[in-house]
Amino acid sequence: MYRELTFTAFLGVLILLSGSLKLPSPVAGGEFQLSAPIAVLICAYFGFKRYLTAGILASLLGLLLGTATVFNVLIAMVFRCVAGAVIALGQSSLPAVIISGPLGTLAARIVMGSILEVNWLLLAAAAAPGMLFTAVTAGLLYLPGKKFLRRLPLLHLYLTRQGSDRP
Repeated sequence: MYRELTFTAFLGVLILLSGSLKLPSPVAGGEFQLSAPIAVLICAYFGFKRYLTAGILASLLGLLLGTATVFNVLIAMVFRCVAGAVIALGQSSLPAVIISGPLGTLAARIVMGSILEVNWLLLAAAAAPGMLFTAVTAGLLYLPGKKFLRRLPLLHLYLTRQGSDRP
């Protein structure tokens, strides 16, 4: 039980910290957030339930630290639910990993557009480079990351005890 809490907390902090790292974009407001491909891979490797729990923890920590607002959390949760559902329905396959991030971002932009009363197509266009970055990065890292995680004896043993077939 303590290992499960510790591992989920670690994943939550990883999501939080990677969300603060952004690569600049040629399009204003379209910076690439490193948390998107990392979050997609966490979901694919460790399952939707653990990913969602870690994501909620990351959001709560962001609120406590003052680095996130309720609006940020809402948009992040839309991304997490849609991307996680795509991965869960796609059974963590490579195509599901590749399309989950862009679909999660698209859904988040639709929600953001309706809240801000802005055309969601404009928001999606600004996010298009980041969606491409997420799809390519997650797609390229998925299989090597899966192979790497299988080579970690303690993690493999832990996941086997939890009844998970991942990674």
